[in-house]
Amino acid sequence: MSRFGFRKLAESGRARLGRMTTGHGEVDTPSFMPVGTQGAVKAVTTDEVRRCGASIVLSNTYHLYLRPGHEVIRDLGGLHRFMTWDGPILTDSGGYQVFSLADLRKIDDDGVRFQSHIDGSAHLLTPEKSMEVQSALGSDVAMVLDECPPGEATHAEVTAAVERTTRWAARSREAYAGPGVAFGIVQGGTYPDLRERSARELLDLDFSGYAIGGVSVGEPAARMVETVNFTAGLLPADRPRYLMGVGMPRDLVEAVAAGVDLFDCVLPTRNARNGSLFTSRGRVNIKRSEFRRDERRLDESCPCETCANYSRAYLRHLFVSGEILAARLHTIHNLTYYLGLMRQIRTAIGESRYAEFHAEFLASPESGEGSK
Repeated sequence: MSRFGFRKLAESGRARLGRMTTGHGEVDTPSFMPVGTQGAVKAVTTDEVRRCGASIVLSNTYHLYLRPGHEVIRDLGGLHRFMTWDGPILTDSGGYQVFSLADLRKIDDDGVRFQSHIDGSAHLLTPEKSMEVQSALGSDVAMVLDECPPGEATHAEVTAAVERTTRWAARSREAYAGPGVAFGIVQGGTYPDLRERSARELLDLDFSGYAIGGVSVGEPAARMVETVNFTAGLLPADRPRYLMGVGMPRDLVEAVAAGVDLFDCVLPTRNARNGSLFTSRGRVNIKRSEFRRDERRLDESCPCETCANYSRAYLRHLFVSGEILAARLHTIHNLTYYLGLMRQIRTAIGESRYAEFHAEFLASPESGEGSK
């Protein structure tokens, strides 16, 4: 049986300090989950992920289902043992990856028929199949299969997706037989009436937590913030709220102000591999020639291994030379930055000064979209 629980410890405005308990340990919230798509956070070991400050990671059902296969992972003791991570794991449903294969998939009420991006083989992902895979993986939190419409979808198209999401959520909840708990996913695009409908219908199914899905899929940034603020207010105060696939540091700070507790995004690790590094003074594009002779640390206020030991000149050299070490050192730094930001957020909420933190951050170089 799952040991899952969630306690709200403090509030500062709508921002919440909490603690989520799972069978593999506790997670202080707000929390950011590094993305370990294929059972690994790219370029770093699980020990390094832990040293960066992570207490929970996310893995991907679609990729692990196709390779090496959920039965293989189950027979080898489950995903925690397979990837040597003893903390909590959240697995997504695989739906987002399937829906992104626009030319290789077909959706109907049964599920999603798709071709593998690996070998072209045909598969059917149903709510029951998604939960079967996640149950075999043994994750602490399993996400239901939902339909995520694109940002430009019409009201009628999003209505159909909300209706299907509710039906699939009920089937997913019935089918889940894993050691953890299942979270529902609120859809509805940028339409308040559909967000309200989706939340109401999913609350009737009484999930252990609720996610906000279908944002950051092409809509304007201001509309995304507005949608997250509205949707978070529809969700129960005694359950964790998870914003899926978002995002930039500014997005996290804004969403926490709306009352969101959990986040994931590939940005810190993907940007690290592309030489885009987050710092307390804004983003640094390490490949720029100005860093060729720069002896300074990447970020003097950062405690990570990268900033403690290596100069900007050396990091630039590794990156432009194509050295594998660049990906590792950059990823360690970006994860440390993101997870350190979450610690600052938790401290500000605990000290009842999140409004001040929020305003100061949005006015700082850290919140900027530009790269220097």
